[in-house]
Amino acid sequence: MKNFSSVDQDYKLWVLLGQAEHSVFKAREKELSRYSITTMQAAVLFIIQAIGSKATPAEISRWLFRESHSVSRLLSRMEKEGLVRKVKDLDRKNLVGVTLTEKGQQAYHRSTKRRSIRKIMSCLSEEEHQQLTSCLERLRNKALKELSANPKPPFP
Repeated sequence: MKNFSSVDQDYKLWVLLGQAEHSVFKAREKELSRYSITTMQAAVLFIIQAIGSKATPAEISRWLFRESHSVSRLLSRMEKEGLVRKVKDLDRKNLVGVTLTEKGQQAYHRSTKRRSIRKIMSCLSEEEHQQLTSCLERLRNKALKELSANPKPPFP
């Protein structure tokens, strides 16, 4: 095996991280296709459920680390599919709330099974799981600092 410099090791790790994320994402996508929802839609349903009555497009954007215009388009598509409802705040005319419809509630409950994720993550011991969590949080926080970004991570 070639002797990698630390920069090459960092790049190799970055590529491996991307491959792992993509592979887990594809497995989850395959699982969710049975319910006719995407991984991003499942994430939005989860966030709305977690936030509750305070769910707004801006808050969902912060949780997803996505631009607000991208989330607005996604929410519009989800509204057309009957998964969510956008409701104007009567007290603050410029504020829009987002709630789950009955169809959205059903899709949320189906999406919480997460069998593919549990099956894949089961290869890690409890200690490895904790170590990986800690490492990924540090990498995320360092990257956000590097970007001078201030999104709101859903899991501290």
